[in-house]
Amino acid sequence: MRIAERTGGVIINADSAQVYRDMRIVTARPSEAEEAALPHRLFGYIGGEEACSAARWAHDAKTEIAAAHRKGKPVILVGGTGLYHRTLLEGLAPIPEIDAEIRAEIRALPVADAYAALQREDPASATRLNPADSSRIARALEVVRSTGRPIEQWQREKSGGIAGDIGLAPLLLLPDRDWLYERCDRRFANMFESGAVEEVKTLLARGLAPSLPIMRAIGVPEIAAFLKGEMERDAAVAAAAQATRRYAKRQYTWFANQPPPEWSRISESEYNVYESKIVTKLL
Repeated sequence: MRIAERTGGVIINADSAQVYRDMRIVTARPSEAEEAALPHRLFGYIGGEEACSAARWAHDAKTEIAAAHRKGKPVILVGGTGLYHRTLLEGLAPIPEIDAEIRAEIRALPVADAYAALQREDPASATRLNPADSSRIARALEVVRSTGRPIEQWQREKSGGIAGDIGLAPLLLLPDRDWLYERCDRRFANMFESGAVEEVKTLLARGLAPSLPIMRAIGVPEIAAFLKGEMERDAAVAAAAQATRRYAKRQYTWFANQPPPEWSRISESEYNVYESKIVTKLL
C-alpha cells in the first residue's frame, strides 16, 4: 500500500484464496477500508461456487495490468501463489484436456504408488519431484498417461506470458522462520475472535460442494468441524494454525528456490531499503 501510495499504482491480487468474495477474514484479504483507500483489483471478485484456475486469473490479471498501463499507472502484484505468478509471466503449456477416467484412477492412488508409476513412465519428472508431493506427482502422471508425452515436453511450449513485455521489479519476502510461525499461530487465534467462525457458518449454509477451492481453504475445514461439534474450539484453532504453518513452510521453500536467482530475497529488516528502490524503478 505504501508503494501504491508513493507511485500512484494499482494493487493487483495474486493470492488464489483472496480471489473469493465469501472469505475476507479467513483468507486475510485487505479490509474494506484498505480496499477503499487505494485501487485494489482481483480481490474478492469471484463467488465461492466457482473454481478459479491459474489460467483464468492470469487472463484477468493481464486485463487489469493493461488497463492500469493505459492510464500510465504502475502495477503492484502481491500474493503468494507461485503458480499464478509463473502462469502470468511464463504463459501456459498447451496440454490437452486430461481424460476423466485416467485422472480419477490416478487421484485414487496412494502417493507412493503414484510415484512408483511415475518413475516407470516419466523418470525425469520423478527425479525432479519430491516423492511426497502428491499433487505434482499426480499431475505429471496423468499428463504422460493421457497425452503420451511427459509434462516437461509440454512445458517447453508455453505461450502467452508477459515477462518479455513488461519491466519487472520482483521482491521476495523471506522473514525469520520463528517470527513467521509465531505470526501463523497468532493469526488464526485472532481470526476466531474476529468473525472467521461466522464466515464459515454462512458458507456452510450455502451447501457448496466440498471439492471447491473455497471449501478447502486453510481454516475452513477446521472451523467447519468445530461448528458441527466434531472438534473443540481450542483443537480447531490448533489444527488450523498447524495447517497454516505447514503451508507457510511450503511457500517459503518454493519462493526461496523456484523463482529466478536474480530475484531479490530479503528479510523483513531489509524491506525499507528495497521499498525505496522499487519506488524509484516504478517512477
